[in-house]
Amino acid sequence: MMGTSDVVEGDTGFCARVPVEFAREHQVIGLGMGEGTAYRVAVGPGCRPAGWWNLGSHLGSDLERVELSAEAVLALIDRTYSRVQGDVDAAVVRATSRVNAIAVGASDEDLDRVLREADRDLLATDGKAPVVQVVDQLLLSAVRRGASDLHLQPMDQEIRMRLRVDGVLDGGKPLPAALATALVSRIKVIGRMDVAERMIPQDGRASVRLGDQTVDLRISTIPTAFGERVVVRLLDTARGLIDLDGLGMPAAIQTTFLGAAQRASGIILVTGPTGSGKSTTIYAALRRLQVTERNIMTIEDPIEYELSAMGIPISQTQVNTRKGVTFATGLRHLLRQDPDVILVGEIRDQETARLAIQASLTGHLVFSTLHTNDAVAAVARLLDLGVEPYLVASTLTHVLAQRLVRTLCAVCSGSGHMPGGPCPTCGATGFHGRLGLFELMSVTEPMRALMGRGASQVELRAAAIFAGMQPLDSAGAAMVASGRTTQSEVDRVIHHG
Repeated sequence: MMGTSDVVEGDTGFCARVPVEFAREHQVIGLGMGEGTAYRVAVGPGCRPAGWWNLGSHLGSDLERVELSAEAVLALIDRTYSRVQGDVDAAVVRATSRVNAIAVGASDEDLDRVLREADRDLLATDGKAPVVQVVDQLLLSAVRRGASDLHLQPMDQEIRMRLRVDGVLDGGKPLPAALATALVSRIKVIGRMDVAERMIPQDGRASVRLGDQTVDLRISTIPTAFGERVVVRLLDTARGLIDLDGLGMPAAIQTTFLGAAQRASGIILVTGPTGSGKSTTIYAALRRLQVTERNIMTIEDPIEYELSAMGIPISQTQVNTRKGVTFATGLRHLLRQDPDVILVGEIRDQETARLAIQASLTGHLVFSTLHTNDAVAAVARLLDLGVEPYLVASTLTHVLAQRLVRTLCAVCSGSGHMPGGPCPTCGATGFHGRLGLFELMSVTEPMRALMGRGASQVELRAAAIFAGMQPLDSAGAAMVASGRTTQSEVDRVIHHG
């Protein structure tokens, strides 16, 4: 039996003649003509005689078997079909023609029918309407580039597709304005949203497949002057959860942070702007706890990763304001569930802040997040929400401020180009992947005294640095010195992020 290293690539001509569903069901993928007259086909153990006979009959050729493991042949199928799917431009041309044809007809029944095709694998194109193929290609393009978000932004003369990769939005790709309604409607169908309602914001969610890879979608729409704007957040479940090492958290900070997570009570805050990895850090910490010995519960908006589906016994609750479930009301109910550790996705108001404080005072360990620029500013934010200084001083144990900084592309060394043209790994940006910058403030007794008497942020920051806190600027300087990123990138995320 051959290994994957023995097979360079599949034959793209095979993909044009055989639907991906058949190839995957029967574990077959063409490799091209051999030395004789037979056509070589990679075959997995799942290929039965009937499927093999049907394939030979359909191709009208003698077949030569090349045995592969099931895992190897399925991976080769996905790679080969992924290479030959029609690109966005080709799908857009077909869809525009179709939509224009429907527009001159008497009704929208045809469009409604094609938009409501059953969700299928993004690699499968057989029988799909052009509009559906465009959306598939947009999602496929986003997944291939490792994007966290896909934006469809309506403008006066076009609809612009933009991707957020490594935290930065690209310039975008223009699509015909004629497709705007059809594209938005198709995405709403995928997210099980109300297609007819175009004047109020909506949220939806779905899962799509890319071969054996599953991607969860969080969909948001909002009306604008030129039509509905759509943002799709993509969560690749195959990647799983990143641990603290993967985030780049230094060993010394890890030791202190995880030590704090073992406490029986208190409040631990993670701060930073949207998209700085706060939830990822808290998830990583929760996974390190003795989950079989402690009742860990969360109230989140949204639930980004379903931990129980990954075999982690943590109960997660979703905020649902329409049903009256806010962070505050959800936290009240969680406290009746005999929790040991509680994650409150974000402290946004006085009621939630006070409940979190009360929970910590009654013997619970509380994790939460705030949107502040640095660790010390979290204290001021709690005071601004109306929490008394002495309560902050008596319950707050640690504040971790963080950012995600893009790292230089290892393939092109940050130049963005290779001898043959733009670097395919980083998309000519010079950056590929991200690591965290961290600032951990451990609340000492002298700092509690300062908080209790309402000391300024300048005083608190000086005390925190004296106690060993490394500021974000220093962490960024160390990463620049190591050659992993640039000073301009550090400045972007610290001072402008």
